[in-house]
Amino acid sequence: MAESKGERACVIPGGFTVLSLKFSEDDAAVHQLCVKEHRVRSEKNTHRPLDRTLFVLNIPPYCTQSVVTDLFSRFGPIESVELCERPGGSETTRSELSKHFTPAEKQCFRVGYIIFKNTSSVTEAKCHSSSIPLIVSTKDRPIRTGIHKWIEQYSQLLIEASSLQSAVDKFMNEFDRLKEEEAERLKKEAEQQKEDEEGWVKVTKGGRGAKARPHSEMANERLLKKENKKRERKELLNFYSWQHRNTQREHIAELRRKFEEDKQRIALLRAQRKFRPY
Repeated sequence: MAESKGERACVIPGGFTVLSLKFSEDDAAVHQLCVKEHRVRSEKNTHRPLDRTLFVLNIPPYCTQSVVTDLFSRFGPIESVELCERPGGSETTRSELSKHFTPAEKQCFRVGYIIFKNTSSVTEAKCHSSSIPLIVSTKDRPIRTGIHKWIEQYSQLLIEASSLQSAVDKFMNEFDRLKEEEAERLKKEAEQQKEDEEGWVKVTKGGRGAKARPHSEMANERLLKKENKKRERKELLNFYSWQHRNTQREHIAELRRKFEEDKQRIALLRAQRKFRPY
């Protein structure tokens, strides 16, 4: 850290600080990361404290969560690291599933949220000079590339039958347990919501402090449908005299229209000399 204090950090529009990244010490190509303090107050995830979270853009695919942790641990102790495909995303929902049932991670540039234990670590990362690159692969922490990486990825795709069977059994046992709990819950609700034909709930004597549930939502919907049917039956057709007159006028107009159509049909048949009245 002492060597970076004499250099000024490269700040670009948007408040981002540019950090240089090299894959290895001998690598001539330099990759650039953009970092800044996470200050999105509308953030829904409460596990990202605003004063201790560093927002990182343009993380290359070869930088895994452990690699990012090692790179930024030079600025201070890290509490957690979260990598996402887009800003604001969260990939914590997939942690409960087994690795056999989760899709492989997409190989792409990602964004990261680095949560430090100390607030000063965020400031140190922002003040780091871009002329001093962060090294990904070192002698103490080598990163496999090329054919060695492909061999490792291929070996990870091979699944032992016993491991897969245990994962399937665990998943099915959990599924059966949830189904039984759901069936038990529905059974209790049905017992508490027994209703007669009028939609009333039968209140039984329970323990002290127990509250009987009144009309359920389904009961209210059935009652509403019954009331609508009763209201429709009570409505009289052509209750007002003007409604009756309008109906008669429409009926007379319909008869006149049919009469005119019949006259035209008879005239057409006469013209064709096919008129046979008897």
